[in-house]
Amino acid sequence: MKYSEARQGRVFILRLEDGEVLHEVVEAFAKEHGVRAAWLIAVGGADRGSRLVVGPERGRAAKIVSQMFELDEAHEVAGVGTLFPDEDGAPLVHMHMAAGRNDRAIVGCVRVGVKTWHVLEVIMVELLDTRACRKLDKELGFKLLRPEG
Repeated sequence: MKYSEARQGRVFILRLEDGEVLHEVVEAFAKEHGVRAAWLIAVGGADRGSRLVVGPERGRAAKIVSQMFELDEAHEVAGVGTLFPDEDGAPLVHMHMAAGRNDRAIVGCVRVGVKTWHVLEVIMVELLDTRACRKLDKELGFKLLRPEG
């Protein structure tokens, strides 16, 4: 395990509008408002056509191939995640979200595009005094959190 400390900064309350893509709007907002790092919660609706990464095709395969799931209709959603910069300083959201409709639910990463259905509320809590960032892990092919920077 690796860790570091941070302290809480500003708290932002965002309301995404119909059709806006969650990670795109949150990353643009962070850049515009000088938020380098944050934790996030989201609740609201995801529209038909939203996509989630729902795990690797094979758990311990040498090459990771992500599985995608596309919502066929509007779903109720709730998610939690983080925002940290990559090596170039660009803010990157990592959020997992549960999406439910009727008697079924799916959980996955929002990175490939969750579109707002009417409204999606996001609370962004800024993290200060941290060098944590995301750096490319060449073996896995993902930009992973490096708490120590």
